Amino acid sequence: MLSPKRTKFRKQQRGTLGGKASRCNTIAYGDFGLVATERKWITDRQIEAARVAITRHIKRGGKVWIRIFPDKPYTKKPAETRMGKGKGNPEYWVAVVKPGTVLFEVGGVARELAKSAIQLAGSKLPIHSKFIARRQAS
Repeated sequence: MLSPKRTKFRKQQRGTLGGKASRCNTIAYGDFGLVATERKWITDRQIEAARVAITRHIKRGGKVWIRIFPDKPYTKKPAETRMGKGKGNPEYWVAVVKPGTVLFEVGGVARELAKSAIQLAGSKLPIHSKFIARRQAS
């Protein structure tokens, strides 16, 4: 699973998810991409499941870029614990995703194969997303 090698602080506050994506909102590496159309946290396991779905569908041809990284720790208190006594321990890592964020990119494969692979990966994620292609200069 994806997780940071080290962080400055073990725990973070939840924060807000307002606004649209101001960075990571265009295709930079591949020819086709998966773009988020709503805001949510995506866990490291969900990112990995989508990545595996893409690489298996394109039969390890072409190249896949993961454009999001889970760098926010999600803390959780144990079951049947009374209120108070501080913040819980980090359980897993999440990536903060806003509308317009490019989640995955694929290059080096045909458009139909890339579209089916990216739609398969989108079904593994808990958010609505859409397939996009790089604009061709004419």
